[in-house]
Amino acid sequence: MKNHFLWITFILIMSLNACKSLQEKANDQFLSGQYQYAINSYSQILEDDPDNKEANSAVAESYRLSNRIEEAGPYYQKLAEEEPSFDNLFRLGQSLKAQGKDEEAKEAFEEAKNFTQEENLLAETQRQIEAINLANGIDNYFPNHVLVNYKELNTAGPDYAPVTSENFIYFTSGRQASGLYPADGSPYTKLFRTRAEGIRVDVGNIQALPEFQNEEGLNQAAIAISPDGNTIIYARGNSTSPKDLPETALFASYFRGSGFTQPIWMPVNEDEFWWNSTPAFSPDGEELYFASNRPGGYGGIDLYKATRLANSDFGNVVNLGPNVNTPGNEMFPRPTADGKFFFSSDGHPGYGKLDLFVAEKDEAGNQVIKNLGENFNSPNDDFGIFFTDYPKAGFISSNRDGGEGDDDIYFFEDKTPKPKIVNVLLNVYTKQRVAGEPDAVLEQARVVLYDDENKQEGGDFSNSNGRVRFTLEPNADFTIIASKSGYFSKSIPYSTVGKTPNPEDLIQEVTNITLDTTIVLDQLILEKSIVLENIYYDLDKADIRPDAAVELDKLVQILKDNPSIRIELSSHTDDRSSDEYNLDLSQRRAQSAVDYIVSQGIDPSRLVAKGYGESQLIIENATTEEEHQKNRRTEFKVIEIIQ
Repeated sequence: MKNHFLWITFILIMSLNACKSLQEKANDQFLSGQYQYAINSYSQILEDDPDNKEANSAVAESYRLSNRIEEAGPYYQKLAEEEPSFDNLFRLGQSLKAQGKDEEAKEAFEEAKNFTQEENLLAETQRQIEAINLANGIDNYFPNHVLVNYKELNTAGPDYAPVTSENFIYFTSGRQASGLYPADGSPYTKLFRTRAEGIRVDVGNIQALPEFQNEEGLNQAAIAISPDGNTIIYARGNSTSPKDLPETALFASYFRGSGFTQPIWMPVNEDEFWWNSTPAFSPDGEELYFASNRPGGYGGIDLYKATRLANSDFGNVVNLGPNVNTPGNEMFPRPTADGKFFFSSDGHPGYGKLDLFVAEKDEAGNQVIKNLGENFNSPNDDFGIFFTDYPKAGFISSNRDGGEGDDDIYFFEDKTPKPKIVNVLLNVYTKQRVAGEPDAVLEQARVVLYDDENKQEGGDFSNSNGRVRFTLEPNADFTIIASKSGYFSKSIPYSTVGKTPNPEDLIQEVTNITLDTTIVLDQLILEKSIVLENIYYDLDKADIRPDAAVELDKLVQILKDNPSIRIELSSHTDDRSSDEYNLDLSQRRAQSAVDYIVSQGIDPSRLVAKGYGESQLIIENATTEEEHQKNRRTEFKVIEIIQ
C-alpha cells in the first residue's frame, strides 16, 4: 500500500512538471543557477521566436554568469540593436573584448556612455576603454619563456591549477566525472595526483587524490599544499543538494599520525553564502591567500590574506587593497620568496578575460602591477601560475584556443639562448731592464691581477720563460701588478674592451682569444740615480708645467707600487749662470716637484728635495743646446728601503 501511494505521488509530480511551459522550465533553471540547462531550454524557445527578448537576455546572462561571456556576444548584439541601453551595450563591449575584437569593443563601450549619467558606471566604462588601449603596449615580463600545452596530461574536459609537493603534482580535473555541473555543462571536477619531477610528469599513473576521498556530485578544485606538506586546503562547492552548503568554500585536511583527516570547513570562509576559492600558501606557510566575493571588496571577486593563528588555523582576514584588486575579478594568487606576487585578473589591462599579472616593487619602493605579456596570456582565461623552478619553469592553466578541451594545463620553460662564451687568455711576460742591453726574461716574478673594483682575480709566479697566464672576461678593465725582490714593482692597466669579437657573430659555443702583454721591471739599487725624461721648466721658473706633471705622475705610480721605498728627487742645471743662482733654482725646482708628488697622495716623509745646481754636470764644457739639455735634468734615487 505504501509503495502504491509513492508511485501515485511520483506520477502526479511528473504530470505537473509536464504541464509546465518550456518558458517556466527555463526560468526555473536560470534562477537556480543551472545555466547550461537554461541555455538549452531558452535556445529551443529562440528557434521558434528568434526575437524573444527575455530568452535572448537569459541566454546572454547565462553565458556571462558561467564565465563564457565571449559566447554571449550575438545575444547582447541583438538586445543592443532592438533596445539600446547601458547594460546591453556594456555587456556587448565585454563580450567583444573577450573575443579579441578590441576596436568593436571600444565602440560599444563609447556608445554605452550615452545611456547613463551615473559617475561610477561612466568611470568603469572608461576604465574598460583605457585597459584596451594599455594592452597594446604590454611587454613580455619573461621575454624568453615558452608556453607548451601538456597534451599528454590534459583531457577533453577541464584540467587546471596544478601544484607540486614532494615529487608529486596535484591538479584539478573533470576526468572520471560521474555527472555534469548544470551551471556550465562541464564535468564535475575532482582532485588528482601523479609523480612529477619539475615539469616532467608521469602521465601514465594518474590517480584520484589518495589523501582523502573525492566527493560525488560537486566540484573539488584548486588545491593548495603547505610547504611542509602537512596541510591541504582546497575549494569545495556547487552541490545541487539542498542539504549541502549553498556556495563554494575552503576546506582543510591535516596530516595526523598515519594519514590525513577528513576535510573540514575553514573559519576564514566566515559566511556560508560567500564564494571562497583558489587558495595558496606563502613560501613560509604562515599566510594563506585566497579569492572571495565577500562584502566590502573592490569588485566582483577580490584577493585576501589570512595569517596563521596560535592554534595553527588561519584568521585575521584582510583585503589586499585597491592596487591589486579592481572592480573586476582577481583570483589564483601566487606569492614568491622574493616578495613578488603573481595572480590572475580580468580587471587590470590585459588581452581579454583572465590574464596573469605580477605585483612587484619599483625602484622607489612602490608596488606596481605588470601584465606577464602575450607569451603567457591570451584573449581567453589564463590563470593558476605555479613555479617548479622559480622563475625559470612551471605551469599555468588556460582555456585558450587550440587546447585539448576545456581548461588545459600548460608548462613553461625559460628558453633564453645560452650566450656564446668568449675566453680571453692573457699571457703576461715579465722582463728586466739591463742598461745597454735588450730586455731579458725575468722569472719568478710575482704577477697579480685585479678587476676594476680592485678585487684580486688571480696571481702566480712567472715561469722560466717569464710567463704567467690569466683567463679574463671580455669587455672589462683590469690592473696587473708585477713585483720581485730587488726590483721596482710596477702596475699597468689592461683592458679587454674592443679586443674580442661580438658574441652574436660567433658560431662556436666557446671561443678562446689569446692576447699578450709585457711588464718590464727595473732593478732597485740604492743610491743609483734614474733620470726622469721630459721634465721641462719654463726659463728661470720652477713651476710644474702640464707636460712635466705627466712625467711626474709616472714617479707617483712607482711610489704607489713600491710603498717601502724612500727617495731623493734631485734637480740639476746647466752651467750658464752663476753657481749660487743655479743652486737656488735647482732647489726650488726639486721642491716644486716634491710638492706636486705630495699633492698626489704620497707621504712627504718618503721624499727629499735636493737641488745640485751645476755641480754634477754630465757633459763638461757643453756647447750645444742638446748638450746643455742633458745637463738640465731631473733624477730620483732610492735612498732607503723601509722595513
